[in-house]
Formats: sequence, structure tokens, C-alpha cells
Amino acid sequence: MRTNLQVPFAEKDQAKALGARWDATKRLWYVQNVDDLAPFARWLPQGGDKPGTSAGAGTSRKTEAASVVKTGSRYFKLDCDCLPWVGCASCRQQLEAHSWSRPG
Repeated sequence: MRTNLQVPFAEKDQAKALGARWDATKRLWYVQNVDDLAPFARWLPQGGDKPGTSAGAGTSRKTEAASVVKTGSRYFKLDCDCLPWVGCASCRQQLEAHSWSRPG
């Protein structure tokens, strides 16, 4: 099973040494078919890809700030797990539903 990681650029060599791989398409680090995720605990997303895991003590303030839900007239929550800059059919439908997203 694939587990995506949130690895800061400064720590990429550490993640790679532990066996993490870079997905150039999604622009993120991941591990695949790893039974023990303990060495990667500090890079697991907030809430974790697996139930019962947490990001651990290595979570930076930047990571914590990125997990804050923003609200306002220009923000909305996506109902899928795709990366926002890649998008999917569901994301495009949600974006098109907002009148401010279309010019004119």
C-alpha cells in the first residue's frame, strides 16, 4: 500500500535514505508496501494515511499551518484527495460551481 509523506526539502535526503521515493507527477515523497511506518512518522500527513497514526513530534509549524482549514468567499474545501494543482474531474466541477472562478 502506498503512503504519501510530507517531507520538507531540507529533509529529502533523510527520507530517501530510509527508502522513500519521489513521485515527480504528484510532486511528493511516498513509501510503498512498508510494514513499519515508525521511521517515517514525522513526515506522515496530519491525521495520517493510516488510522491511528499521527504526524509526531517532528511536525513543523509550517506543516501545522498548512493543515488549517481556511474559510472565506474565495476558499472552499475539496471533497477529494487529489492535489489541488493537479486537479481531477470532481475538483473542476466544484471550481466551476463558484461564480467567481469564471471570467466575465
